[in-house]
Amino acid sequence: MQTRRGDDPRTTPPEPALRVIMRRLREIMAEPDSGQARLDKIVRQIAGLMVAEVCSIYIKRQDGSLELFATEGLNPEAVHNTRLKRGEGLVGRCAELGVPVNEPDAQNHPAFSYRPETGEEIYHSLLAVPIQRGGLLLGVLVVQNRTPRVYSEEDVEVLQATTMIIAEHLVSGAVAGIAVESDISRSLSAVIKAEPISDGIALGHIVLHEPRVVVTELLSENPDLELERLEAALDKLGQTLDEMLRHETLSKAGAHKDVLEAYRMFAADKGWMQRIRDGVKEGLTAEAAVERVHNLTRARMLRQNDPFWRERLRDLDDLSDRLLRILAGRTSAAKDAALPNDTILVARTMGPAELLDYDREKLRGLIIEDGSGQSHVAIVARALGIAAVAQAGSVIERVATGDSAIVDATSGEIHLRPSAEVVAAYSDKVRFLARRQRRYEALRERPAATKDGARIELNINAGLLADLPHLTESGADGIGLFRTELQFMISNTLPRLEQQTRIYRQVLDGAVGKRVVFRTLDIGSDKALPYLRHPSEDNPALGWRAIRIALDRPALLRMQTRALLAAAADRELSLMIPMVTAATEIASAKRLIHRELAIQRRRTQTPPSRLRIGAMIEVPSIIYELDALLPMVDFVSVGSNDLLQFLFAADRTNPRVAHRYDSLSVPALRAMKAVVDACTRYGVPVTLCGEMAGRPLEAMALIAIGFRSLSMAPASIGPVKTMILSLNAGRLQKQMAEWLTSATGSLREHLRRFAEGEGVELS
Repeated sequence: MQTRRGDDPRTTPPEPALRVIMRRLREIMAEPDSGQARLDKIVRQIAGLMVAEVCSIYIKRQDGSLELFATEGLNPEAVHNTRLKRGEGLVGRCAELGVPVNEPDAQNHPAFSYRPETGEEIYHSLLAVPIQRGGLLLGVLVVQNRTPRVYSEEDVEVLQATTMIIAEHLVSGAVAGIAVESDISRSLSAVIKAEPISDGIALGHIVLHEPRVVVTELLSENPDLELERLEAALDKLGQTLDEMLRHETLSKAGAHKDVLEAYRMFAADKGWMQRIRDGVKEGLTAEAAVERVHNLTRARMLRQNDPFWRERLRDLDDLSDRLLRILAGRTSAAKDAALPNDTILVARTMGPAELLDYDREKLRGLIIEDGSGQSHVAIVARALGIAAVAQAGSVIERVATGDSAIVDATSGEIHLRPSAEVVAAYSDKVRFLARRQRRYEALRERPAATKDGARIELNINAGLLADLPHLTESGADGIGLFRTELQFMISNTLPRLEQQTRIYRQVLDGAVGKRVVFRTLDIGSDKALPYLRHPSEDNPALGWRAIRIALDRPALLRMQTRALLAAAADRELSLMIPMVTAATEIASAKRLIHRELAIQRRRTQTPPSRLRIGAMIEVPSIIYELDALLPMVDFVSVGSNDLLQFLFAADRTNPRVAHRYDSLSVPALRAMKAVVDACTRYGVPVTLCGEMAGRPLEAMALIAIGFRSLSMAPASIGPVKTMILSLNAGRLQKQMAEWLTSATGSLREHLRRFAEGEGVELS
């Protein structure tokens, strides 16, 4: 133990360090402060008395993770925002093993987990001591210094004694939001608000998702044997992922298969596997090598300011956990547990493949603390028809395995331990939804026309061959958006001309005469191709993507156009150019397309019976150049997802701002109406393809501003058609014209009141 600066041990016998700390802490405990304020004072005192530049307290949560509750020295904004998964990092290792961790150079330890939000990268030495009471772990007390050092036995003893007082403080119930105070609260009914990410209602019982395997042995005695274990585990990993993608359910689900193919491609990354092998050759156990590579890769990904890498980070966590489970001889977190027949899964975060590990016959609902409707696990949940919600703050602290729960993914409510009356009400609601679904099926062949005779074209969005059955099942008029980039994303190499031609021909054959609008490659931003070198960008959503790549690398667009022209021989071909920012870009793209058409004719190949070229309106600047653009195109499609993201400068994948601005606000509707009005003047057909087209209230507003063609997820066709059949479009258009002239802010409540008064069905 070091003496404090300014002390002179030759003249003043120092008071024993432990006694000083105990006295100071008991003084803090006696002060009339809140529990959080006391923790803040405790870390300041310990840092000063231990001559430590950092002192932090992590508290164990219900799912075994650790949350930073107080710190002196780290970034204050990291408090309550930094969480370590069970067993993650040196702090998680201390908690899981229940022993002190004393590391002079923590950053080079295989188990170190980098968290950029804390600012701890400048500190080297670390001493972590578990906070325990009655044999139960409550958290971890940590001190850190910039200079590499091994803390003395006395330092360890002092911190161990200090944790006793901290433990008493925690179990007193003075600090809100920790697991030790939740026994009583977990016996009471509660309602938590969350964000719906997959529609539906689920009644069932809670199962906590705990995927992590804790690595205890770091150094190997037989590297050759460890390498054999690793190779066998990597082979098993590939086999399990292949089996998952061959599953009968997946072949029918379709819309999410691209996510899983991208995940499998991530798992097959040779660089990732080689780095793990190198770690084993250096003397680490297979598990420790996986852990080290995971932490190092995670650190690099966290430094990327790119939503693509944020989603890949979840895939990396899932993949590493899966490989660790195989090495430990466990099948999966899901298969190790006995699931009730009405499982409602609760997780802090989750990757798409993890969800598929669970028995879909038993899985009813999903609750995630983090994440958003754009996350990969949300896409899989929607494809599997699982009611799911995200952004369910602190739900893990308020539940235990076996608790009854209801997930209402229509309103975004979670009912924990609901009363018999609430259960009965929701049981009735579930039966009603089943009847409503049967009614949607009965409407499949009925045209979507309003009460006053306005015909609305309803199309589906697709991207894979597996999506084509939805065209008939939903009763849609056609495919308003076929995302061609998905085929490129799931391939390890650039698809050859013949391969592309075969796929596009199968799409047109599967559409059985209905119109298909092919969007040319929309890559870049969060859609990276592993075989295409892409520059690092500070803001990739506004960077080199879509038509910008196509015009800079014209060979990509030319080869894709050649394949599409060949596939559409003697049939209509509709091509849509994404991310158009200026009319000159469309002019350049059309020259490339017509050049390929001329080559096809010179080769006496059968051309399409008709070629339609359109533009996606998703960049606000093009709205002010419609007079130049519209005479050059045969149709346009409004991409509402990106258009509104750019209009409001709000990242739609960021849960903090995604819902800050309403798609039904006056500015958003005015912008989209300007596009409709211009298209009407020039006689150019216009469609809206985006998430808002698939929500009945939003679709109602789009019809009111003049849209007569919408494209959406297949599951949304039934609800939107039901709304259309009960709507008088003329009345709503008159009302909308008044609102857009006189109202401000969101028109959501105005539209709801109109629907109620007119008897428009929105659910």
